[in-house]
Parts: sequence; structure tokens; C-alpha cells
Amino acid sequence: MPVTVFHFELQIELKRLTVNLTATETQKLSEYCAKTGRPINDVIRELLRSLKVDSAKVSENSPDSEVSELARLQK
Repeated sequence: MPVTVFHFELQIELKRLTVNLTATETQKLSEYCAKTGRPINDVIRELLRSLKVDSAKVSENSPDSEVSELARLQK
């Protein structure tokens, strides 16, 4: 009996992002990645995917509150 295998290519458009981090932030990210064995891209993507975006709330949030949210997610 012949077997048919379907191959689907998932095309995802990737964007490059440059992030400016302090030496402390860079060290913390590097240590976390070394400890978990995960690449920086994976860690950043996970943090971004975990952000809850409520369009009404986003306009009210300051950049500092977003940073606080990221710090809370790290714990």
C-alpha cells in the first residue's frame, strides 16, 4: 500500500530587532541563558509572547510599567 507524505512549508516572516541593554541587563540575560541552556532569541521571544496586550490598557501604560512586567515574568 503506497504512503503519501505531505510536506508543508511554514513561511514565517522574521524581523530583526536591535535592543540596547545596560551592562547589568546583558549580564543577567547571559547568565540566565547559560543557566537554562537556552539561546537569547528563545528567551526574548518567550518574554514577548507572554505579554498580555489589552489595547485600552496599553495606551495608559508607561514604558516603566512594561519593564516591571518583564521583571515580574522573570521571577
